[in-house]
Amino acid sequence: MTTSVSRSIRVTGSDTARIWGLTAFERLERIGRKLGITDLAMWPGSVPPEGVTLIVASHVLLEDRLIAALLDNPGIALKSGPHIVAISTVTERLSEAARIVEDGQVPASGWTVETAEAPRFAYNAVLRKRAVPFVLDTRTTKRRDIEWRMFGASYKGATDFVTKWLWPVPAFHATRLCAALGLSPNFVTSMSLILVFAAMALFSRGDFGVGIAAAWAMTFLDTVDGKLARVTVTSSAWGNAFDHGIDMIHPPFWYWAWAVGLGAAAPETRDLELWIIVGGYVLGRVIEGAFIALFKFEMHVWQPFDFWLRTITARRNPNLAILMAGALSGAPALAFKIVAIWTVICLAIHTFRLIQAIAVRGSGTVASFLEAKNA
Repeated sequence: MTTSVSRSIRVTGSDTARIWGLTAFERLERIGRKLGITDLAMWPGSVPPEGVTLIVASHVLLEDRLIAALLDNPGIALKSGPHIVAISTVTERLSEAARIVEDGQVPASGWTVETAEAPRFAYNAVLRKRAVPFVLDTRTTKRRDIEWRMFGASYKGATDFVTKWLWPVPAFHATRLCAALGLSPNFVTSMSLILVFAAMALFSRGDFGVGIAAAWAMTFLDTVDGKLARVTVTSSAWGNAFDHGIDMIHPPFWYWAWAVGLGAAAPETRDLELWIIVGGYVLGRVIEGAFIALFKFEMHVWQPFDFWLRTITARRNPNLAILMAGALSGAPALAFKIVAIWTVICLAIHTFRLIQAIAVRGSGTVASFLEAKNA
């Protein structure tokens, strides 16, 4: 019978700079709770029980996945620039590790010195991207620059073109405002839910222009809530379910409302187009779910083509862009038809890619092109 190894975090130094409203210690405390670590204290102070301890300088902010990786690999001294800023160590060597972190000097021997650029830290499975995890020094970097780097790190790699290229700058400022006001991510999600119903009501009345504005506002808040949760380390199982539940369920209701709002326009094809769009959306989700079940990662990060296709595939935001073009040009019925055609095309491509992956697995390994091998 095996027993779990005790894990602790100790912080050395006295830096109290607040980033996203949190000191480094408060941020580590929240990250620790998510990792199941409740033993966090300043050093020198209480000696943790036998196990693995991460000692971190108080002026340094580490990305949460980097903290988890260091705790899983005792013996690593993390170097940033010319200095050692954190060490993952067995408890017996904690005092020695703390002296190294306090001095910032690279040890001559006895530790594996690595930087955040090490391959073992590169792949972020949660956000579907390869990126160097941040290591940020509050003493040498401006707060705004630190917050922008942390905000950027919270973005998914595989996502649509609106979320990836149009929302980041305004969403950064909105997230800063929400953090300053002390608004919770769930509050922002609740506001986005109100906009879901507002857009649906407007679409069903044929007020496509105003409805599009409400819909885009909803998608914007849908970006802000997740970023706010990540940068303030306030994500929760309920918040995640609340946010993703809304994301999954509402698009078909928007399509239905758009069809209702078309009224007498193109009645001979409208119902068929609605069934195609809604059915294609559901089947697309099923195919993506099947891919995850079979290969344990998302289809969108299998190969570069899939990564690129995710930016324009027939999901909410790309479809909303098509519908907006139709509303602004006075051709909402034509836009609805184009969404139906694009849905069929994308569904066919995703079906083919799933079949391809199954065939590839028969003679080899199916893995994400973003996932780097551990060093």
